Amino acid sequence: MSGGRPRVALVLASSTGGVGRHVRSLAEHLVQSGHRVDVHGPAATEELFGFRAAGAGFAPVEIPARPHPVRDAAALAALRRRLRAERPDVVHAHGLRAGLVAAAAGRRPLVTTWHNLLMGENARNPLLRGLERVVARSADITLTASDDLVARVLRLGGRDVRPSPVAAPSLPVPVRSAAEIRAELGEGDVPLILAVGRLHPQKRFDVLVDASVRWSAAVVLIAGTGPEESALRRQAAALGAPVRFLGHRSDVAELLAACDVAVMTSDWEARQLFAQEALRAGRPLVATAVGGVPGLVGDGARLVPPGNPDAVAAAVSALLADPSAARELAERGAKVAAGWPDEATVAASVAAVYDELVGAEPVTGLPV
Repeated sequence: MSGGRPRVALVLASSTGGVGRHVRSLAEHLVQSGHRVDVHGPAATEELFGFRAAGAGFAPVEIPARPHPVRDAAALAALRRRLRAERPDVVHAHGLRAGLVAAAAGRRPLVTTWHNLLMGENARNPLLRGLERVVARSADITLTASDDLVARVLRLGGRDVRPSPVAAPSLPVPVRSAAEIRAELGEGDVPLILAVGRLHPQKRFDVLVDASVRWSAAVVLIAGTGPEESALRRQAAALGAPVRFLGHRSDVAELLAACDVAVMTSDWEARQLFAQEALRAGRPLVATAVGGVPGLVGDGARLVPPGNPDAVAAAVSALLADPSAARELAERGAKVAAGWPDEATVAASVAAVYDELVGAEPVTGLPV
């Protein structure tokens, strides 16, 4: 133990979004409460999320996003060396890939957090389904970001499986006005529809691009990068869609302040971070009724079926045509968001899991 608190090893694979942000948040709050924390993941995650700046140790372990025998073996060897040297009291792996490597490394007790569901071709891949089963059965305690993941891990043989919310980091207060953001974008008074996320097939930005041609006067802003960017740009050009690709943005709070409606079109999400950001910012949200989203947003968003551009277009058009309804939806959403646990509360609940496993005196509170 370090300072009366368990020493924790946090493990993650390649990440550019929600998983990395969650691990960064956990590391920061755990360090503040007296835990010694070491993060193990690809060097690019340290560059992007700054675990050392949060007070944690960091060791590069290049766990790839997809199974790769040679790279997985190298990652496993590196993680084993680090865990033998550090002798953490608890290993906590985030995601299927990190969970597999951490399980093979053999250090116990092991906590895994499931952030995502296998989608599309991955869901039909027998190798990946087998890896899911190994991860589910290897963990002493499994935490999941949504209730449907609890059921899945239990079906796969998980022993102690618990829902555990993932809180979106608080956005900074905008320093520029909505008018200034609109002027920068050159869109004037045109209604703005905002979507933020990794340009990945699961996010179904193609549905949003398709829906956008059904609006008579509105511009869609898509902030993010990813493997689908080229295909989405080609789709938008072919349709003549009013879509602007903004790339990676660090000013999401200001983009939200300037937009009229926020949209999420994913095929599946647990506790989608942009949905949380939109409701906290008091923006009306249209979102697909998938995974953990309905339970997350309650009556604070307009829910539509996945993969349905017509439904997305109709929901957005209705909000643009009725500012009063849009305002009422945004107010309900802000009330829902006020009841969500913040990052400090989430970190405290995770720390209690560590204490349970190692028999430490429970943490009564973590610094906010």
